[in-house]
Amino acid sequence: MKRGQMKRGQMKRGQMKRGFTLIELVVTLFVLAVAAAVAAPSISSSLDGVRARAETAGIATFLRAAREQAITHNRAYEVRVKSEEGLVELRTGERVPATRRLAPGVRVTAEPPAARVITFQPQGLSSGARLRVEMPGRRAYLITVDPLTGRVTTRRLDT
Repeated sequence: MKRGQMKRGQMKRGQMKRGFTLIELVVTLFVLAVAAAVAAPSISSSLDGVRARAETAGIATFLRAAREQAITHNRAYEVRVKSEEGLVELRTGERVPATRRLAPGVRVTAEPPAARVITFQPQGLSSGARLRVEMPGRRAYLITVDPLTGRVTTRRLDT
């Protein structure tokens, strides 16, 4: 063997092997598992919030489109909220030009209950309504339809 050469598996003095021990890897994986377990519920809660906002925005957009149709076609349009069936439908007379399916688990209640049918007039007026949109996980939003202007607004309710 020549000078300066080493046998396989030998190290020079002061040199250390590179890499991690099994204990270090196990401890690291354990810490990551604990962090994931702590973060998972808050991520799930955030997703419920996003779904609730998206569903509320979808219903509000449907109502705004109904008002626009009433003004554009110069005739009254109705929006019927059928929470039990999971539907919101747009009607003009006996015709149903559009429907929107509610996401599973969504409950829409009207205040007063007669406000489940919202009428939009050609002048932009409406019968007015206050719809409470509730999702599993105690998320709730309020959609308000102003009777004088037909304007649709949304806001989150503190539950």
